[in-house]
Amino acid sequence: MEQKKKKGLRIRSCLTGAIWLALVFSTVISALLFVFLNHFFNLPGSIPVLGWLLIFNTLIAGLITSFINAKLLEPIARLSKAMKEVSQGDFEQHLETNSRIAEVGESYQSFNVMTKELRATEVLQMDFVSNVSHEFKTPINAIEGYTMLLQGEELSPDQEEYVEKILFNTQRLSGLVGNILLLSKLENQNIPMKKTEYRLDEQIRQAFLSLETKWTEKEIGFQVELEEVKYTGNEGLFMHIWINLLDNAIKFSPSKGTITMFLKQEQDSVKFILEDEGPGIEGDVKSRIFDKFYQVDGSHKAEGNGLGLALVKRIVDSAGGTIKAENREYGGCRFVIELPMQKDEII
Repeated sequence: MEQKKKKGLRIRSCLTGAIWLALVFSTVISALLFVFLNHFFNLPGSIPVLGWLLIFNTLIAGLITSFINAKLLEPIARLSKAMKEVSQGDFEQHLETNSRIAEVGESYQSFNVMTKELRATEVLQMDFVSNVSHEFKTPINAIEGYTMLLQGEELSPDQEEYVEKILFNTQRLSGLVGNILLLSKLENQNIPMKKTEYRLDEQIRQAFLSLETKWTEKEIGFQVELEEVKYTGNEGLFMHIWINLLDNAIKFSPSKGTITMFLKQEQDSVKFILEDEGPGIEGDVKSRIFDKFYQVDGSHKAEGNGLGLALVKRIVDSAGGTIKAENREYGGCRFVIELPMQKDEII
């Protein structure tokens, strides 16, 4: 990132420097010419003329530099910034095509066509996935219900094992369908704006207890420091944040590892930090960790469907908050969420 920024600055500096050098060179040549003429022909008033020439050249250099920055470099910078946003999944970018420079206007127009097509493709993809998920929901629930009924029957050890596997995978598939439908509603802004005031710290504790089976199985310890926070928002929706983040931390934590949770209310926001002792995040993964269906384990052997963190990001964004993932200095991963406390900005 820093390298790209430095390159951009070098291009601008080189162009500006070249203009100044050209004008300084012309000024020096003019000065030498005046000195030569004054020496041989004793021209009166040559020194004041030389001073005015220096001032004039300086003004010309400033005007040319400003023109290049405004007409050439700034449009390129705007296009570069918009393309960066698109690369991070924001297809709502749009650039005004009213530039007087034909090449800039054409580039902006091509960019707008590209983002329009990307938006249409994304909508089509999400509609397809959402429709398929709706069709899957009823049969999956039926399979899960019948499997749970079978658990009450007298079964052989092998039959019990098969029933447990069917139930486990059915519940996993049911969770995937639920996440897809919820994510689709979030992206289409079809979630009811149900605001209630509740204890955010208590909600996080409930999420922690709901995953007790998973963290006790791996003998994971917890360091918990949750300050009492009264928060106004969509209580049911926010539970997905804590469940998914904790589930992710448990999944990547080693056996007998430690997970740290921290919640604190600041002046106009609330901050939540979750740390684990897992492998951390590789550099090329950081930019994609919140993408839909992206999994760090490309072999898909680990549990999960690549929607948990994408869902968390959408919920946090819709609340006007921010979330970031980073590596800890001493190993492991850290997730930091900041949520605004202003009620009119919270879902």
